[in-house]
Order: sequence, then C-alpha cells, then structure tokens
Amino acid sequence: MTNEMELQLKGYGVTTAQILYRMPDHPTFLQTYIWQHYDIAPDFPEMRSFLKFWQEKLDGPLHSVRYVHRKLISATEWRALNGEFILH
Repeated sequence: MTNEMELQLKGYGVTTAQILYRMPDHPTFLQTYIWQHYDIAPDFPEMRSFLKFWQEKLDGPLHSVRYVHRKLISATEWRALNGEFILH
C-alpha cells in the first residue's frame, strides 16, 4: 500500500492553503503561495508546523491564510455486504 493510501485510511485528507504574504523588499505588495499536503482536521498539525516554519525562517511576513480540507475516503464510500452469491 502506498504512503498516501495509508494516510487516507488513518483519517488524513488533502489540505490546500492559499498563503498571502508581503514581499520583504516591497511590503506593500502581496505574493501568493499555494501549499498542499495530507493533514488531519480540525487541528491541522502539518499546516501549523509549516506556518510556524514560515514565521521563524522566511523573511516574507504572512498577511493571511485561506484553506480548504477534503477527506478523499469517507465513511459514506464504504458499505457493508449483507450476503454472498456463490456460482458453480
């Protein structure tokens, strides 16, 4: 099984964040960065870790972060079988 499939079965979903930040040399201009990773809602430990890294190591101060999260495998996609048909 691939690493992505294992994460999905553990409850991870894809989180996409649109990060607006100010350019260090021109603070009046905003630049966009798109970040996408497997993460767990509602705590989002991966995104929080990335934003902490950004604030500590990168020069461009954050302006705003918009994000969306989607589980790729959900409980509605699984169904139990009530019977079995055996042929021959």
